[in-house]
Amino acid sequence: MSEQHIPRGDALAWVGGSDAPEKSVLNIGFMALSDSASVIVAATQGFAEKYGLSLKLQRQASWAGLRDKLLNGELDAAHSLYGLIYGVQLGLGGAAATDMAVLMGLNQNGQSINLSHTLQTAGVTSGEALHQHVHQNGARLTFAQTFPTGTHAMWLYYWLASQGIHPLRDVDSVVVPPPQMIEHLVAKRIDGFCVGEPWTAKAVDEQLGCTLTTIQAIWPDHPEKVLGCTRSFALQNPNTARALIMAVLDAARFIDQSEENKRSTAQLLSGSDYVDAPLSAITPRFLGQYQNGLGQAWQDAHPLRFHGGGAVNMPYLSDAMWFMTQFRRWGLLRSDPDYLGIARQVQQLSLYRQAAEALDVPVPAQMRSSILQDGSCWDGSDPAAYARSFRLHALADSPAVAL
Repeated sequence: MSEQHIPRGDALAWVGGSDAPEKSVLNIGFMALSDSASVIVAATQGFAEKYGLSLKLQRQASWAGLRDKLLNGELDAAHSLYGLIYGVQLGLGGAAATDMAVLMGLNQNGQSINLSHTLQTAGVTSGEALHQHVHQNGARLTFAQTFPTGTHAMWLYYWLASQGIHPLRDVDSVVVPPPQMIEHLVAKRIDGFCVGEPWTAKAVDEQLGCTLTTIQAIWPDHPEKVLGCTRSFALQNPNTARALIMAVLDAARFIDQSEENKRSTAQLLSGSDYVDAPLSAITPRFLGQYQNGLGQAWQDAHPLRFHGGGAVNMPYLSDAMWFMTQFRRWGLLRSDPDYLGIARQVQQLSLYRQAAEALDVPVPAQMRSSILQDGSCWDGSDPAAYARSFRLHALADSPAVAL
């Protein structure tokens, strides 16, 4: 990847005068995951400088550590789990409630659920087989996700429940940072996990088990990581926040422009300062090329994507509300929050719109509608009813339906 690929325009007009960034050098956190790509490209390939910024990347060892550094000011902004931002907003997951901000979406798709080689050799290679194993065997299985309120916990819980497995009662769940999933699988501390790439692909490549489902198979074009910060940072530094959105949005558009750009980005990610994983584990799924360790290979219809003509990057109110419905469903919230009101506070729609319009990026509607794998429709119209609509749940004010 080189400067010659970078589109240049009149974006530097934003750098001067009253639009100048209040803070020009930013500490940006990220985790070693393929979906950190647009943040890394923005910081290292000249995109940030176009908007008067210097981004100092800081790889984090865990989502909890990233959260703590966002809250204490060591990080200005970060590649973050959607559910982490909303967990902090609501005072869940081990941190005091703090007003947070989602500046933009970073990616859609690109996460998976894997099972161990032990389960695979025992013939547990489908949701039905897993259901039978869980309910007929005495040994209790342990699944790993990456953060208590994070996307991977919610994806894992959602999918297990759709298979008739109560994620809080029928199996155990533990938190493991993404790069440590392989180590825990090898040590047989866990029987499966939900995480982002390249760690699920690496597990398959090393014959440590199989990919049972992708999350895009559960929810096509599902929301995943966001560019997050505290609301105080966004309020005190609006020009900086807008410039940061523009830099990352520009980088996201560049990545999605061509296969050549995606391949060069994958090469960059593989470096020891970033994801630090074999290119062979990063590139195929980065390009949507999957093989699951069960003899099946396919070109995914909903691959990891970073821009999608702006459809990826809009901080949709409905995406934010979905995570809150799952917090309610699984008992993390004991009563219904003001779903729409909280989403409107956290999602920085005005800043995003200004940045997108400056780059001629289309701005979609604030709500979107999706059909999930189990047939349920999510459009954000009645979140309280949606949270109560599931057969398996852990709602604090009523018992879960027994199998």
